[in-house]
Amino acid sequence: MVSDPILVSREGAIATVALNNPDKLNALNKAMWARLGEAMRELSGDDALRCVVVRGAGDKAFAAGADISEFATERADAKQAKRYGAIIHDTMQAVARCRHPTVALVKGACIGGGLEIAAMCDMRVCGASSRFGVPVNRLGLTMAYGELMGLLALAGRAVALEILLEGRVFDAEEAYRKGLVNRVVPDDKVEEEAYALARRIAEGAPLVARWHKQFIARLTVTAKLSSEERDEGFACFDTEDYKEGVRAFLEKRKPGFKGK
Repeated sequence: MVSDPILVSREGAIATVALNNPDKLNALNKAMWARLGEAMRELSGDDALRCVVVRGAGDKAFAAGADISEFATERADAKQAKRYGAIIHDTMQAVARCRHPTVALVKGACIGGGLEIAAMCDMRVCGASSRFGVPVNRLGLTMAYGELMGLLALAGRAVALEILLEGRVFDAEEAYRKGLVNRVVPDDKVEEEAYALARRIAEGAPLVARWHKQFIARLTVTAKLSSEERDEGFACFDTEDYKEGVRAFLEKRKPGFKGK
């Protein structure tokens, strides 16, 4: 039996959304992206909710990035990647625009798409052994505009560029210094602190919480992109470097990029 790609549970006014692919460290596949967007839109419309906690299933990872094994069939070229990217963009918007405050509960790896999702949440609590980064430069692909939006808004230009250009995976304390997480706690206290935070949010006036999210969103400057500029976010999927990057990852070797 195929398990649900996203698990949704609820306790009182707090909902939990879990990325459910623990055998692959919650690596994100197409079904997970699509269902996460649906779940967040459904929860956003529930007036009885006051907070949503987003986490990974199990204790080893929030999400360790994309499921590279499906790239050959789902993101083989720019045309395919654009369709796939539309799903990711819609999901990112669903997380960012959820009417209720959102808390990312981070255990273990929070890499690539995992960090992108966490960045779209309103607050982030992680364990001391958590790891962060976006090493897409090792795969020869870009972070498209819809995904980059949250990281840039959270970390700012200098840190976002450092993360993307260097492609390094770093620890929780560095993530805290970079402003990527609000709190770092001992690994065995992550759930306790994240849900305590969620309860404190839920105890506040829900309309005020929703208004504050709206006000801050309106004050955040966002770029106005043409359709051609958006499409450029998927041009990398037609390059030889992308094909080499994916092959090297699957073959567990260092890629040899040629700038083509």
